[in-house]
Amino acid sequence: MSLYPSLEDMKVDHMIKAQLQSEPHYGLQPTHNIPSAPTAPSAPLASPSAPLYPFLGEYMGLELSEEAILQNMPEYAVVKRDSMDMVLPSQPQGLIANMVAPLSGQSAGLQRAQVTNGIRELTLCKDKDGKVGLRVHPVNEGVFVCLVSPKSPAALAGLRFGDQILEINGESLAGYSMEKVHKIFRNCPINGINVVIRDRPFERTITMHKYSSGHIGFQFKNGKIIALIKDSSAARNGLLTDHQILEVNGKNVIGLKDKEITAEIEKGGDIITITVIPSFIYDHMIKKMNNSLLKSMDHSVPNL
Repeated sequence: MSLYPSLEDMKVDHMIKAQLQSEPHYGLQPTHNIPSAPTAPSAPLASPSAPLYPFLGEYMGLELSEEAILQNMPEYAVVKRDSMDMVLPSQPQGLIANMVAPLSGQSAGLQRAQVTNGIRELTLCKDKDGKVGLRVHPVNEGVFVCLVSPKSPAALAGLRFGDQILEINGESLAGYSMEKVHKIFRNCPINGINVVIRDRPFERTITMHKYSSGHIGFQFKNGKIIALIKDSSAARNGLLTDHQILEVNGKNVIGLKDKEITAEIEKGGDIITITVIPSFIYDHMIKKMNNSLLKSMDHSVPNL
């Protein structure tokens, strides 16, 4: 996963790091000099080394020592840094020092839609009809998946639109035609079909954050992005026009109507990750496919 899935993540991360860097100057008194009762700051607040607040070891009748906190509030922990004590919610070790994606990092949609461009190996089989459940199309001497049937062996193995097939049972497919690749699959045995793929080399994911109104700042027609709203999350995060929407939060939306894609965005939460591909490549990959085939594409949501 990228360090900052969205520009908003980067801004928040910078703010958090700036706050943490200022803590040595605006922290609390060291524990070995702490009086038993609240006291006023020992120096004027204008001084950078002065504490902003008196120590709260015992405040309004409450004991807030480290031992009391650990005993009564185990979800909190005392974090020691530069000889200063800070009471913070317990978090995974190293999270504060290495903050990654504070807003979007745990988004299920981002994890489902992540495009790695890496190489992976799959083992396919054939269904009762002797099919693996996919169609391919050549682009620039490469072979790419352009259709995955629902509940097919290809869908169950995790193949997706835009995956590049590099090898089938050790045979390199560079320069092969669609017919030749389909013939290879037909001649394969029922089980143990070894397929090597590169994860969606033409595609990329964009993570955006909704406004309070529920919008993220782009318009599309027939799944193609046609306009961006100035200063929107979509514009700030580098979304481009003339790109086709392939997935919303990891769910394939190819073949769905615009209102159905809109519904997926609306119910997707405050953080939306879409997978896109340049329109001219998309159009080339589907130019020989009719709408009924696109509508029958696998639209399941990948498991994490």
